[in-house]
Amino acid sequence: MRAEIQQAKRIVIKVGSSTLCYEKGHLNLERIEKIVRQISDLANQGKEMILVSSGAVGAGLAPLGFKERPRDIVLRQASAAVGQGVLLHMYERMFREYGHTVGQILLTRADSTSRHSYLNLRNTLNALLRLGVIPIINENDVVAIEEFKIGDNDTLSANVAGIIEADLLLILSDIDGLYTSNPSTNPEATLIDEVLQITDETYAIAGGAGSSIGTGGMYTKIKAAHIATNSGVHMVIASGEKDDSIRLVAKGGVVGTHFKPLENAHNQKKHWVAFGKRLQGEIHVDDGCAKAILDKGSSILPAGVISVVGEFEPGETCSILHGNKEIARGMVNYSSHDIDLIKGHKTAEIANLLGIDAASINATYDEVIHRDNLVILR
Repeated sequence: MRAEIQQAKRIVIKVGSSTLCYEKGHLNLERIEKIVRQISDLANQGKEMILVSSGAVGAGLAPLGFKERPRDIVLRQASAAVGQGVLLHMYERMFREYGHTVGQILLTRADSTSRHSYLNLRNTLNALLRLGVIPIINENDVVAIEEFKIGDNDTLSANVAGIIEADLLLILSDIDGLYTSNPSTNPEATLIDEVLQITDETYAIAGGAGSSIGTGGMYTKIKAAHIATNSGVHMVIASGEKDDSIRLVAKGGVVGTHFKPLENAHNQKKHWVAFGKRLQGEIHVDDGCAKAILDKGSSILPAGVISVVGEFEPGETCSILHGNKEIARGMVNYSSHDIDLIKGHKTAEIANLLGIDAASINATYDEVIHRDNLVILR
């Protein structure tokens, strides 16, 4: 029994295209009805429910006569435009039969990169939940260009769970959970019941893309687990093909794979820094700097910086790497050009290296990234 999950009050359910649609694009109405019924029953128990639903592109395939998911992005967006209406109409109709009101929210990456938009999204979601509405969230595939695409709804659901400080994220998949290896090629693969820490090995055993309808695989779900657990959210991957997965997981049943959250989860500002903002570059640090960051939560000083990758300006977010491993993310005080000039030097040398009058007030920052704007990833 997973007692912490049993007590979850605010729950995000993510449903993939392969769960909602048949291979040719028609909606699997029987499965959708069972998902809606379980979510409605949990809402009746007083739990706050949020549904992150894929399936817009898949639902548009059959009405447009497509036999498979189009490769052309314009055709995919056309399919999403048709399918979004089909899918929401079905959700609205089914939830209404169980006495619940739904509200649709379509998002792009730009809705979380701006601090103002991020907070507005959080406030809107909280308002809907207070009103007893079940939000149905999807990426806005119709208008999203590559620069502002979130990329997959596993990542979207994890970001949403962090934004609204959910207790549980349940990702329904076409596989029972995370296995020790690919169960379709290795009959001896076993299901992993619980993951206490996401490591390089966890990513290594994650499989590739799933069905021809969906866009994600186990790898994207591990990425989502990384975001969720760093945000203090329990996450479970379970089968969307089993009729009662949602009910069993919510009751604390040992179903699928459970990813336990970190005890020292990030606050809302740091969640936005780490997972809301778009990464603009990389900063590579030496052994001493990495140890200070991980063990003491220290700021990043110029002396500990080895190299800079990419072009960015002050206030943008970068990935912090030690060797080839990402250990943190943070908002920089200097541009990539300036960091390249001051890397490896002492703080007292910054003004001279940048040609700034050191006598002027607040002419320079001591830190490349201050610890208040630095998020450690474990």
